[in-house]
Amino acid sequence: MTSDKKTVQRLLDEAGRTYADEAGIRLTNSPSPLYRLLVLSVLLSTRIRADIAVAAARELAKAGCTTARRTLDTTWQQRVDALGRAHYVRYDESTATALGEGAQLLLDEYRGDLRRLREEADGKVSEIRELLQKTPRLGPVGADIFCREAQRVWPELRPYLDRRALKGARSLGLPGTPERLAGLVDQADLARLSAALVRVTLDDAVADRVKAGGGG
Repeated sequence: MTSDKKTVQRLLDEAGRTYADEAGIRLTNSPSPLYRLLVLSVLLSTRIRADIAVAAARELAKAGCTTARRTLDTTWQQRVDALGRAHYVRYDESTATALGEGAQLLLDEYRGDLRRLREEADGKVSEIRELLQKTPRLGPVGADIFCREAQRVWPELRPYLDRRALKGARSLGLPGTPERLAGLVDQADLARLSAALVRVTLDDAVADRVKAGGGG
């Protein structure tokens, strides 16, 4: 095993859990988990700690926000309260509004099914990103988050290792291109690798532990 592959394996062992997994989303190519991933991506887009955003996604699911239709069946106050329980308090009211608007848009444009967005994009990653950004409060950062995680079930996105992930790779002395990084793991682990590399950029201790595991 090459030194780069050893580093990647240590990284996956240390931080290779996707944000969807943390939020309790069993990601499959079906409407509810894809919608929940979209909500998670909106929550993670805000300048707030990732663990709080993940907790907020869990609370929203408990409140019933598991599909676009079910989100519209909740009240604005129920969404605010769910965000509050996760301490997502600085942006709770505006986010509750945005989630309602986003659910309505998804129903109007794609009958609540993000697979229809995928079909409209016709396999083009740039088009998927552009269409995703029509979602209220989901800009380029949020689109990157969604695509990093969705590459697990949408193969046309692979390898999705964006600038944030590549920054994490460079800090570990790993290759700096998506193609070379993708060659270090199985295709099924690309979403995990991408999430782990992002965590490196958010927490210096992750990088330190991975480097220490290599004996240096």
